[in-house]
Amino acid sequence: MAVAKPASPAASRLDGLTRPPGGGWLGAARDAALSRLQGMGLPAPRDEYWRFTRPADLNAAAPAPAAPVESAEAEALYDGTDRLRLVFRDGAFDAEASDALTGEGLEIARLAEAGGTDIHWAADLYGALEADGQSPVPRPFAALNTAHATDGVLIRATAAVSRPVEIVYLHEDAASDPILHHVIRVEEGASLTLLETGTVGARCNTAMEVDVASHGAFHHIRDQGRAHARRTNTHAFARLGGASVFKSFTLSLNGALTRNEHVVAFTGNDATAHVACAAIGDGRQAPMHHDDTVFITHDAVNCESRQVFKKVLKNGAVGVFQGKILVKRGAQKTDGYQISQALLLDDDSQFLAKPELEIYADDVACSHGSTTGAIDEDMLFYLRARGVPERRATDLLVLAFLAETLEEIGDEAIAESLRQRLSTWLDRHAG
Repeated sequence: MAVAKPASPAASRLDGLTRPPGGGWLGAARDAALSRLQGMGLPAPRDEYWRFTRPADLNAAAPAPAAPVESAEAEALYDGTDRLRLVFRDGAFDAEASDALTGEGLEIARLAEAGGTDIHWAADLYGALEADGQSPVPRPFAALNTAHATDGVLIRATAAVSRPVEIVYLHEDAASDPILHHVIRVEEGASLTLLETGTVGARCNTAMEVDVASHGAFHHIRDQGRAHARRTNTHAFARLGGASVFKSFTLSLNGALTRNEHVVAFTGNDATAHVACAAIGDGRQAPMHHDDTVFITHDAVNCESRQVFKKVLKNGAVGVFQGKILVKRGAQKTDGYQISQALLLDDDSQFLAKPELEIYADDVACSHGSTTGAIDEDMLFYLRARGVPERRATDLLVLAFLAETLEEIGDEAIAESLRQRLSTWLDRHAG
C-alpha cells in the first residue's frame, strides 16, 4: 500500500487559510489573487529572489510564538506630533482606541466594511498594483495577502492633508498572525503623510498599494518595532503619475525575520521616488535577519529614483539587500541612484547584497554601490583621544553612519523622534 507523503510546509500554509467572506468588487479581486497564487505557489529556497532569505517561517502553517515587548513605546513614539491615529491590535481594528475616520481632505474607510459596498473608489486599485508588480518577478506572498487580507484601511487624499495619519500596530498575542492590506489614493495636487508604528503581530503579512496622481505627494515613515522574535513580511506597491513624489523610510530594530519589499513604477514624466531604510540588529538574544528587496521601474521621462539602505549588525545578525533599477526604452533622462551599506560591529555578522541595473535607454545617469565594513578605527581613536568613552564614541559613529537614511525624512520633528528611538536602542544593547 502506498504511503501518502506529508504535506509540504507551503501546502499546509495555504490549506490553513480561509478566504474572507464577501463578494462584489472585493470578492472578485480576492479570487483573481488566489488564481495568481495558485499559479505561482509559495516561495522555495532556490527561488532567485529568496536565495538569501529562507522562506520556511513564512511558509509554515502557524507562526512561531513571539512575546510582545513594546506596545507602550509604539503608542508614545510621536507624542509631540499632531496626527490622526488608527489602531490595530494583532490585526483587529480597535475603534475605541482610534480617532474618527475623517479629516480635512481625507476619506478613510476600513477594508472589512467598504468591501461590502457596490461602489467604492478603491475597487479599481485593490489588487491591481499588486498584480502589475508580479512581473517580471513573482511575489507570491503579496498575492496571498490580496486573497486573504481580513482588514486594512482605505485612505483617499483629495487635498494637502496637514495632519499625518498614523497606523498604530499593537502586538499583544504571542501567536497572532495578521494579514492586512491598505490602499492609498493621492489625488492630483494632493499630499499625505502616513506613519506606521509598532509590531503588527508574531508573524504578519502586510501590503500597501499607493497610487499617486499627477503633482501629488505621498510620504511614508515606518517604525517596525523592536520585538526580537517577530517575523515580518511587507509589500509596498507604488504607481506614480507625472511630477508626483513618493518617499518611503523604514526604521527596523531586531526581528527574527524581516522581509520588506518595495515595487515602484514610474508611469508619468518628471516624478520622484525615494526609498530608504535604517536597520539595526543584535543577534545576541535571538536570531536577526533583515532583507530589503526593491524593484524600481522607470517607464517615463526625466524621473528620479533613490535607494538608500544601511544596516548595523552585531552578534551574528544578517542583513540582505536586493535592489534593481529597470530603465525601459524611451525612459530618457532617468536619474537612478542606489546605495546599500552595512556596518558590522563584529566578525560574526554578515551582509549579502545583490544590486542590479538593467538599462534600455541611452540618456540616463544611473549608479549603484554596495560596501561592507567595520567601525572606522581612526575616527574611534579621534573621539576617544578627546575624552569620549568608547561606548559613546561607537554609538556616535553608528548614528553618523545611519544619518543619510534619516535625511530622507522631510519632517524634522519626526526624524528627531526616530533618532531618539535609535539612541535608546543603542543604550539597551551596549557592550
